[in-house]
Formats: sequence, structure tokens, C-alpha cells
Amino acid sequence: MWDYTDKVLDHFRNPRNVGVIPDADGVGKVGSMACGDALKLTFKLGPDGRIADAKFQTFGCASAIASSSALTEMIKGLTLEEAEKITNQDIANYLGGLPEQKMHCSVMGREALEMAIHNYRTGQKNKKILEGKVICTCFGVTEEEIRRVIRANALTTVEQITNYTKAGGGCGGCKPDLERILSEELAAIKSTAPAQAIPRRMTIVEKVKLIEETIAREIRPLLQKDGGDIELIDVQGNRVTVSFRGRCAGCQVATFTMKDVVEAKLREFVSPDLEVEEEK
Repeated sequence: MWDYTDKVLDHFRNPRNVGVIPDADGVGKVGSMACGDALKLTFKLGPDGRIADAKFQTFGCASAIASSSALTEMIKGLTLEEAEKITNQDIANYLGGLPEQKMHCSVMGREALEMAIHNYRTGQKNKKILEGKVICTCFGVTEEEIRRVIRANALTTVEQITNYTKAGGGCGGCKPDLERILSEELAAIKSTAPAQAIPRRMTIVEKVKLIEETIAREIRPLLQKDGGDIELIDVQGNRVTVSFRGRCAGCQVATFTMKDVVEAKLREFVSPDLEVEEEK
């Protein structure tokens, strides 16, 4: 059984904004019921050019419903330029995290939003963001989509690609191609990293966001494998306060986990100066 956060369960049991806007300004459809997940997103702009209303219809699991519900809440009141900056990781963070095996649900939400905005701007019903060679024939996932998700979420394993795109989750025949694509993307990132590294002081907003992303990507999946979880409580300068959840709460090895997992990962991906403590 998946270990869902309270916010995921709330949006699953009490989904917001279910339905279709008849005279919608933008419509985005992704997935298919044959593949197990499908989402239709519609939005309506107000006189000020901001999203006044958004509704969804989802065929899928609890994570798919919760991600769709959360997305409609997140985009209300935003301009299209602001809305299109929302990432799938932002959706997952809004929900307090998703099991990594369900991250493809947040990716589906981001793609539906992107297609709905494209529909509004061009009148085209289908955005050709998935053009290119189909790598996973079981779920219709293309090479371009796989590469984009790898880059957007800093993926490092084929298993993660499957979790985020479903590619490789059927017959498995595409896994050699997934390994090839992943190797090429990691090599490209490694070759360009020195040129992109521009040392500068992060703002507190940037630091908090990077900490949240690191927890969601590097730390939470490790804890959830053992029935635990973690929540970011506060950030004050270089001092980060967290709280363990699930089986991690009150665990005898919590001190080890705090230093050798949580603090180590945050120092690696955010700043070597960070110190992590547990909320008392």
C-alpha cells in the first residue's frame, strides 16, 4: 500500500474543481484510459487575464486525482505566464510529496496544463510536444518526452524514468533504449556543468525551494521505502528544521538518519554549510 500524505488523501477524497468548463478558454487532454491514466484540464480567464476558474476530469489512481485537484487550485489567480512555470515537482511539493512510483501523475498534470495553454494561444487541440520516435510502445512515450523529464527532474536511473513517465513499465522491451537515453543525458549534463556553475548567494526563497526539491527527490523516497517520511518545518539561515513521519518518527536510528542521510543529502545538493535538526 502506498504511503500517501494527508494532503494527498484529502485531495483524493475531496477533490476540488471536478468537471468541465463548457466555454473554456483552454483545454488540455493527456493520457488515455487504455494506458491507465487520462486527464482533461479546462480553464477560463477573467477580465484581468488571470485564470479565474479551472476544472478537471481524471481517470486514474488516487495520486492522479490528487495531482489534478491540486493543480487546479494552484493555477487559479495566476497569469498564463505564471502558470506555465509550474513544474511537476511543484505539484508534488504542494501535496507534501508523492510516492516516487506515482510521480508520473504530477508529470501528467503539468503536460495537461501546458497543452491547455497552447490550445488557448493557438486554437490547436493537440500540442506536438511529444513528436519524435516512440520509445515505449506500451504507453506511447516518445524519446523527446523521456529526455525532457530526465532533465526537468534530474533523474539518474531507469527505474526513475519508469516512475515519472511509465516508460518501461509494460513489457520492458524499451529498457535498453531508456539506458541509452539516460547515459546520453547524464553525459551532456556532466559536460556542461562547469560552464553553468555560476557561484552566487541564494535568496531565502531559492534556498527553501531547493531544499524542498532535494527532500522530495533525494530523501523522501529513501525513507518511504521503510514506511517513513519527512516534512520540512522551517529554514533559518543555514539551520534547517525537519520532522520525521511514519515509522521514522521515534525510530532508534533517527539520529543516524538525520546526519548521514538528511543532512548529508542537503549539504550535497543545496549547501555544505547547512545544519539539520529535528523539531522538538
